[in-house]
Amino acid sequence: MIFSNIDFKNFKIKKKNSNLKVHLKLILKKKNSVISSLGSDYKFSFDKKKILKYKKFLNYRLIGMGGSSLGAQAIFNFLKKKIKKKFSFVDNLESKYFEDKKTKYLNLIISKSGNTIETIVNANILIKKKDENIFITENKKNFLNLLAHDLKSEVIHHNNFIGGRYSVLSEVGMLPAELMGLDVRKFKQLDNLIKNKNFINSLVTNVASTIFHVKQKKFNSVIINYDPKSINLLNWYQQLIAESLGKKSKGILPIISNMPKDNHSVMQLYLDGFKNNFFTFFYSNNKNSIKIYNKKIYSTHNYLKNKSVDQILLAQKNATENVFLKKNIPFRSFVIKENNEKTLGELFCFFILETILLAYALKVNPYDQPSVELIKKETKKILI
Repeated sequence: MIFSNIDFKNFKIKKKNSNLKVHLKLILKKKNSVISSLGSDYKFSFDKKKILKYKKFLNYRLIGMGGSSLGAQAIFNFLKKKIKKKFSFVDNLESKYFEDKKTKYLNLIISKSGNTIETIVNANILIKKKDENIFITENKKNFLNLLAHDLKSEVIHHNNFIGGRYSVLSEVGMLPAELMGLDVRKFKQLDNLIKNKNFINSLVTNVASTIFHVKQKKFNSVIINYDPKSINLLNWYQQLIAESLGKKSKGILPIISNMPKDNHSVMQLYLDGFKNNFFTFFYSNNKNSIKIYNKKIYSTHNYLKNKSVDQILLAQKNATENVFLKKNIPFRSFVIKENNEKTLGELFCFFILETILLAYALKVNPYDQPSVELIKKETKKILI
């Protein structure tokens, strides 16, 4: 057991790499800002007492792009049953906006640089006079700091050394979690995980096996998802892997495939098409799943009687894994037994450490995104 509430099944082909384990020990020992944010000693740049007044709100709106929004969305979606507040997320540009003039929002406007064009545009269009606002941005002269000053709004400083996709356990993800009424301390699972030898060994073996598949020219990481509550978590993971590793003509393309819908579209390709994919199965137990109405089931399909939707999903997942095994298609599997802060914190830690180790093995910098910056500069040139 490497997690408390997750059953993890690693790739069938298990590779070992002592260099990866040595490098993991080094990054954990050096504790850069990203690694520090995963642990319980990390100091938030917001004061819990100071933000108590913002917890009275019922309606919250988070305005941000990419990692400034995806982490909070993952938290909200994964733990929605525990959250009594209403959260909406504005994470793209629209040609037409739904403007709710009656509702008073607490807006969370998040951008590390404070100059993200889409965030500036969305904030400009959506913020109303009666709204309250909290800005999370670097402690530098930028557009959002100027706007916050003009609106006399609260500013929380974004740690300059933690990029958006790695910021989920810093103030970027934890301030929204606090406002959702969640226990932010329980997300901080790094200290517990690194004491677990099984976790370390499984993490390193998982990365070594992934690199083995990449060397076999399997560049597509397809996530077979059976859990609607985890869609935003997987969107966060998609950015983490793609943006961190896609450099120097290298990288892994993460593709999210939602089941069982995709059984009826792309599964045929996964099973019998080109062989440049490896897979991750993602499933979560749902104890309160709705049951089949027995009276409406004909005798030809008696096997469906007394079954819940969750039982059918689980059967489909297990059946697909069995077929993958028979066809020697590489996969690993995550089964979520309980959705809570601790479980999600463990997943965040695993995926972040995995990404940093993969970057080390691929010899790329996991923390930058140089070509994305080129598009930002080119856009600005066109608009001037």
